[in-house]
Amino acid sequence: MTRSTTRQRPGQRQSYVVALVGADLGTTLTPALHEREADMLGLRYVYRTVDVAELGLSAGLVEQVLPAAQWLGLAGLNVTHPFKQRVLPLLDEVSPDAAALGAVNTVVIENGRSVGHNTDWTGFAKSLQRGLPGAGLGKVLLLGAGGAGSAVCYALLRLGADQVIVTDIRPDSAVALATSLGERFDRERVSTAEHEHVADVLSAVDGVVNATPVGMSGSPDSPLPDGALRRDLWVADIVYRPIVTPLLAAARERGCRTLSGGGMAVYQAAHAFALFTGVEPDEQRMLAHFEELLALDESEG
Repeated sequence: MTRSTTRQRPGQRQSYVVALVGADLGTTLTPALHEREADMLGLRYVYRTVDVAELGLSAGLVEQVLPAAQWLGLAGLNVTHPFKQRVLPLLDEVSPDAAALGAVNTVVIENGRSVGHNTDWTGFAKSLQRGLPGAGLGKVLLLGAGGAGSAVCYALLRLGADQVIVTDIRPDSAVALATSLGERFDRERVSTAEHEHVADVLSAVDGVVNATPVGMSGSPDSPLPDGALRRDLWVADIVYRPIVTPLLAAARERGCRTLSGGGMAVYQAAHAFALFTGVEPDEQRMLAHFEELLALDESEG
């Protein structure tokens, strides 16, 4: 296995401290993924979490965390719910992709400036390309129009999907996403469907992506009705705990090609790591470590 390459930057740091800020972080695997890869690359790297729900803090904390991170010399922040949109007006600069999505999940802090990026969409795009090569992108049904759904929709459109049909239990959210990305790409390429009519839509699409929390650990539910899947569909889920969700289990039983949420989780983390450090991580090594962490988590659970 070849060693990852390093992009030297002026004044490159000798050590890195980063943090994940959000609510209900649970037992996120992100810190371990970052720190293990940094160890393998010989970098001094510490990753911490700030769970505002666990600490009993208000959502307004993000307005204090960013300046504090700059004062303390952090290399950056990963940002998750409910801060991906709230952090935008606080940043000095936002990448074009993050601006188009209206959401930031990675903030790089360098020379006193904060720059926002979105590695969720790149993570899903790479996962789809590598995990389901040749997957048809004529029409794709997207379940969920939240932050994750926005990133997935953007990724599908960037990959060349002819049409993404968005549905959400909150119809206004689906319409807002379709309108926003339709203006950037092509109105004909993003449409909406009523949540109650998902089964009808499935008959005319090539693939479906679940970008909702339905199917996470502790939930036996699937976001699609039983028997709605066709054998020739490809089915992706962004949930990775469990790695085989009820939706993916049903899809595999039907004979569909499937994609778990593990790839997106790893590739978005790898992209963020590269942004923080200027060092390209070994993605295959990170995937292997992710699988180890999941297996350990399941054995302890």
